[in-house]
Amino acid sequence: MTKRKFGLGLSLVLAAGTILGACGSDEEKTSPKDSEGSGSEGATEAVDFSLAMVTDVGGVDDKSFNQLAWEGIEAFGKENGLEKGDGGYDYLQSTGDADYITNLNNLVRRDFDVVYGIGFLMEEPIGTIADQKPEAQLAIIDAVVDKPNVASVMFKEQEGSFLAGVAAALMSESKQIGFVGGMEIPVIERFEAGFLEGVKAVDPSIVVDVQYTGKFDDAALGKTTANRMYSSGVDIIFHAAGGTGNGVFAEAKERKTKDANANVWVIGVDSDQYEEGAVGDTNVTLTSMQKRVDIAVQTIAKDAMAGNFPGGKTVTYGLAEKGVQLADSRGAIPQEILDQVQEYSDKIAAGEIVVPETVEK
Repeated sequence: MTKRKFGLGLSLVLAAGTILGACGSDEEKTSPKDSEGSGSEGATEAVDFSLAMVTDVGGVDDKSFNQLAWEGIEAFGKENGLEKGDGGYDYLQSTGDADYITNLNNLVRRDFDVVYGIGFLMEEPIGTIADQKPEAQLAIIDAVVDKPNVASVMFKEQEGSFLAGVAAALMSESKQIGFVGGMEIPVIERFEAGFLEGVKAVDPSIVVDVQYTGKFDDAALGKTTANRMYSSGVDIIFHAAGGTGNGVFAEAKERKTKDANANVWVIGVDSDQYEEGAVGDTNVTLTSMQKRVDIAVQTIAKDAMAGNFPGGKTVTYGLAEKGVQLADSRGAIPQEILDQVQEYSDKIAAGEIVVPETVEK
C-alpha cells in the first residue's frame, strides 16, 4: 500500500495539535477549512486523506464507546470535506471476535490512511495486522500494542469513575448503589476500582453491588441485572457495559414511567448519555463518566495527516489532561455536591489522590 504525501499548508497548523490541547480548549472545534480556505458558500475543499474504524461487538450505535469513536471520525471527515466510503471515512461493524482481523484487513486493503481498532478486545488482532502489514498506520483505543506502526491511546477511567462514585455516594438516599460491568477485562476493572474508591471516600459503610454481565451487546441482560438491583433497594447504578448498559436505562425508565416518584438513577458511560435517560419531561440520567474517545481519534488523524503519525507511542489521558470528566447533570446534582466533586477532581489532577486501577480482592 502506497501512503499518500501531504503538502497542504494545513499541515503546519495541525502538527501542533495534541490530545492535551484538544481536550483542554475549544480549539478542537476549529475546522481545518478555516486554514484551508473555503468557497463562497463555505464549502470545505476535500483533503487527500482517509480514515476508518472497526467496532467491537457493541456496534457503532451502542450509544457509548463505539458510537463516540465513530462520531469523532464522522466529525473529522465532515470538517475536512470527506465523504463516507473509500477515500474518505468509514467503519466496519463486528458481530463477534472472529470478525476483527477480517474487518481490519479489509480496511487496510481499501487503502485507508489510518485504521482504528476500537476497544481492548482488538489488541491481538491489531498486533497481527501490524506485523502482516508494516506499511499500514493503525491505532487502538484502550490497549497498548507495542509496534512501530501502531498508535495506542489509554485513559485513566479510574479517575473519572472516582468522581462518579463520589457523586453517587452523596446523592444516594438508600445508601445502596450498583455497578454493572460488561466483560471482566482491565479497562472495565478500572471503572469499577475508581467507582468503589469514590464511594468509599465519601462513606465507607456503603456497599456497592457489583455485577458483571460478561457481554457488551445484550441490553436484555442489562435490564434484568438492573431489575434485581433496583428491586433490592439500589437507587443509583453506574454502568460500564456498552450496549448492555442500554438495558439498565430501559429498566430505570420503565420504573419511572410506572411511578413518577420512583427514586432510580443511572450514571452513563463514555459519552454523555443524558438523552438515553429521557422519560417524558424528566430524566433518569444522573450524570455520565465521559471518555473523550472522539477527540482521541480526531487528534491521531490530524497528526497523521500532517505527516506525524504517532506510531510506536502510547498516550494515557486522565483528569489532568481533561481526557475524562463527568457530564453536565442538568440540575440533577445540587451545586453543593458538585462543589465537593470538584474538590476531589482537583486533588486527583494535582496528584494528591492516586486512584487505584484494580480492586483489592
